[in-house]
Amino acid sequence: MKLTKTLLASTALTVAAGGAIADGHMASDMTLVSWGGAYQQSQINAYATPYSADTGVTITWDESSAEAVAKLRAMNEAGNITWDVVDVVAADALRLCDEGLAMEIDADEQLAPAPDGTSASDDFGDLLVGDCFIPQIVYSTTFGYRTDMVPAGVEAPNDICDVFDLETYPGMRSLEKRPINNMEWALLCDGVAKADVYDVLATEEGQEQALAKLDTIKDSVIWWSAGADTPQLLADGEVFIGSTYNGRLFSAIVEQNQPIGMMWDAQVFDLDGWIIPTGLSPEREARALDFVYFATDTQRLADQAKYISYGPARLSSAPLVGQHETLGIDMAPHMPTDPNNAANTFLYNYEFWADYRDDIDAKFQAWLAQ
Repeated sequence: MKLTKTLLASTALTVAAGGAIADGHMASDMTLVSWGGAYQQSQINAYATPYSADTGVTITWDESSAEAVAKLRAMNEAGNITWDVVDVVAADALRLCDEGLAMEIDADEQLAPAPDGTSASDDFGDLLVGDCFIPQIVYSTTFGYRTDMVPAGVEAPNDICDVFDLETYPGMRSLEKRPINNMEWALLCDGVAKADVYDVLATEEGQEQALAKLDTIKDSVIWWSAGADTPQLLADGEVFIGSTYNGRLFSAIVEQNQPIGMMWDAQVFDLDGWIIPTGLSPEREARALDFVYFATDTQRLADQAKYISYGPARLSSAPLVGQHETLGIDMAPHMPTDPNNAANTFLYNYEFWADYRDDIDAKFQAWLAQ
């Protein structure tokens, strides 16, 4: 689904003028969907508040990104799309695009060029992984642990397989209530070479192998669904170690001074960005496109990195990222892409999960219920 040339030109002109006057072809309110917590607050600070100030648009937030695929399927079936722009991981964007639930985007016509005139497609480069996906950030899922709960005489955890070592590192763990990442880590810690993980996971035997490894710690796991859960569980001392997004841990450690350490080993790199649902009215679609044009330009993505330790998806944004907006600290050492943190990363295969997610999800949820 594309904007008419008239509405597209109107969108571009509105943004070029700073969006100070809401165009008559655009809706005056919109619902954005994200993940809550420190990440959503970075979005509010970096572009939602400035966008509302420029345009007068009222923005309502929904924190349902973790259930975006299921909810958009249900909305589409009911013929009632209540969301305007949805923040999703790349694999979910591919699924939604394949199912016709997200609109295709022409990056060079519908997204802002870099300040030097470089096209959006060149500025985003390889991060434009799908026809419907508008990248925002590079982030990682990694582990935080309570520094004051490390057993005496033992090194702090620094290997992904320490998560599975209940003898050396006793205590509860927190893991996301989905197969993604957990299955990969389980195979790595059951002797599968990094390069072979997805080949193994594509088989029934490999899936059973991963679940069997997870079985060894299942009774010591609290399962989380929201990105804010693990930082809170760590802050409350309910878990010793838990997975979450690196930016959430940054907020807990640096901004809240919690006794939490970062374990970067086998951190899983991933992409996060926007999709626009299909089935919007022309006015809502125009507003959604106007917003993503603004929210994913070079300056706005750089601004977001001032509030949370996620790398901006545009090449042109990186030089504009410096210190934390309020703390005045250099953000580079806290980025998952910093060489000191990226010594042993695991590259998330979004194409694999776009193909296998529904089947492995069903198997994983059945395993959880056992």
